[in-house]
Order: sequence, then structure tokens, then C-alpha cells
Amino acid sequence: MPASTATNGFAYNESNDRQAGTLVMTERWWGDRYNEIAERGYKLRPRYHPQWEPSWFKTGKDFYTVEDGQATILRAAMDATRIRDGRPVMLKKVLLSDGPHELRINKLFSSPEHSRERDNHCAPLLDVIELSTRFESQQLMVFPLLRPFNQPRIQTFGEFAAFFTQICEGIQFMHQRNVAHRDCTANNIMFDSSKMYPKGFHPVKIDRNRNFKGTAKAYTRTQRPPRYYFIDFGLSRQYTSRDATDEPLRGGDKSAPEHRSGRRCNPFHTDIYYIGNLIRQEFVKKCNGFEFMKDLITSMTQDNPAERPPIEEVLQEFFRIRASLSKRKLRSAITSKNAPKVLGIFRQARQSVRTLRYVVSRRPAIPDPYT
Repeated sequence: MPASTATNGFAYNESNDRQAGTLVMTERWWGDRYNEIAERGYKLRPRYHPQWEPSWFKTGKDFYTVEDGQATILRAAMDATRIRDGRPVMLKKVLLSDGPHELRINKLFSSPEHSRERDNHCAPLLDVIELSTRFESQQLMVFPLLRPFNQPRIQTFGEFAAFFTQICEGIQFMHQRNVAHRDCTANNIMFDSSKMYPKGFHPVKIDRNRNFKGTAKAYTRTQRPPRYYFIDFGLSRQYTSRDATDEPLRGGDKSAPEHRSGRRCNPFHTDIYYIGNLIRQEFVKKCNGFEFMKDLITSMTQDNPAERPPIEEVLQEFFRIRASLSKRKLRSAITSKNAPKVLGIFRQARQSVRTLRYVVSRRPAIPDPYT
């Protein structure tokens, strides 16, 4: 093994080429706590073991082609496996900079009172790990390992209808309990893929299987309907009512009109904007056939926050819209505006074959995870 700067047996990044692929700065904290996390019931990947030696030093392979070369570069989160049952999970630090709000709100929505409610689309908090060292104490929240809401992409208008319904239900669930998410943007909406990916997937390269030796095998959303979840409550707050105002906090979407002035605003109105703008940016602008959403999205993203509809009215209007869509529309493939025409034709043809199978097997046009 080449010379390296080592702490607790770890090889850390250096400038020479042979060190490419070894632990990056954001990973060191986790590697130093490998054993303590294991004692609490969760195992990190072999890359973070105190005695880890990069496999590519011996095999001569490129580090990015092997499992232990896959780095997690998130600042505050790390994938792991629950030892008692092998369940893939995600560990997230409770950051002092976020104050008590994130852990408290996660505990609230994962409490026995709320955890089994159908409209609760807040990622379930499975556990809280207490880590202690001589100089610090740290809490880690444990969540299921989830996938980004659009990876793989939503294929049909019926699958989109299921997605939008669920995220609106989730916002309604929070708002009715006077909680504003305040960062309900694309990066903070995920889905439980345990049904779509029954054999799992690699937590870093999510198109690969868990052992990094092939492609992750998956069903479609229509075959195995997923549940969508909101994550990251670091900016979330609970208020005494939905009439509250607060200082603006800019998360992933910095385009909300009310944030331009810097004055206090109603965070519940901003949540409505975030959801509407997500659909506008990810679907209406990028994909064909979303004209049916334009009026609702325009209403949700009005410059005057007070003129935006509350989430109950958004849901009511969307139920009316989706009821007006034909089965043929709902089962049609979603195609990109920028994709070559031949690719769109191919996707429609492939979707026609899938649709025949779905009809024969009586799969609903709008997949429902509750049935």
C-alpha cells in the first residue's frame, strides 16, 4: 500500500494519483465512528471499516468500477445496514445549526399517533442513535433508504397523477398540524422503493445492485406502486396557526417571489409555491402533454402569496382534473420536449406493450400503493 496520511487505519486523499478514490473529507467523521455505530446496531459499508485497504491497490482496477471505491459525499448523511435484519437505512446527523426543530418534527410525525395515518408522507424515523466520545455527543437519525422521486423517471400520466396526489396529501397532512416544511423542493421528495426494487440497489450508484456487480432490477411504478415521502425537516417549523408569519428561509428553490424583499412572510403560502414550481420546472416545461396542469400551477405560483390556494383547494381541484383525464391519457407515456422524435415514438410503442399487460392484469391506470 502506498504511503498515505493515516488515522485509525484509514487511507485519506492525497495529491498523488494512487490515492484517488480513498476517503474524502466528508467521509472521515463516519469512518472514525465505524465501531461505535456498529455497537448501536448499524453497519457501514466496508469502505469505512478501520482496517479497510482499497481493493484496487491489489487488483489494479479503476476505483470507480468497484464497490469499495464508491464515496458518499453528503455532508451530514451516510448509508448503512441495520444489523438485525439487513434493512438498508440512511443515517443523518442532527445538526446543532438546525436547532431542535428537525428532530422534534421527525419524532412528531413518526409517533404512534401519526405514523400509520395514510396521508402522512413524512419519511419515517426508525431510530435515534446516541453517539458519545470524550469531546462531543452526537445524535444520528435513522431513516429507510429511499430513492429520489424521479429516478427512475415517472413514465405515464397516471403515475404522475399518483405522485402529485401523494405529495399534496403530505403537505395537507403537515399544514393541518400547523407545520410548514419550508423546503418541499425536488431534492427533498423521495420514494420507498422496497416494492419496486425488491432486491435493493446500491446507495451511491443507484442504478447498480447492492453488491455493485450488475444493474439493479426493478418493476415499474404501475406494477409496484410506491409511496412518496418528504425528507429534511431542518428548515421546518410548527406554528400556532396557519396564519403565522416568519423570516424567510431559502432552501433548494430560491425563486419564491416573497423572498425577494426579505420581509416576514407566511411559510404555508410558500410551501404551495414550492410544490407548484416543482411541477412547472420538472414536468410542464420539460415534458409534452401537461397542458392540463397549467392553470392550477399558475394559481399555486402567483406572485402574491395570499392569492395562492390553500392545499385543501389544490387537492380538490386536482381531483377534478384527474377525473377528467381519459384512461388512454393516463396510460400514455410521458415524453421529453427535448428528446429526438424517434425516441418519443419508441417510448410510446413500448408503453403500448406495457399498457396491454397492465390491462390484462387489471393494473389501475393511476397506481395506488394502498391497495
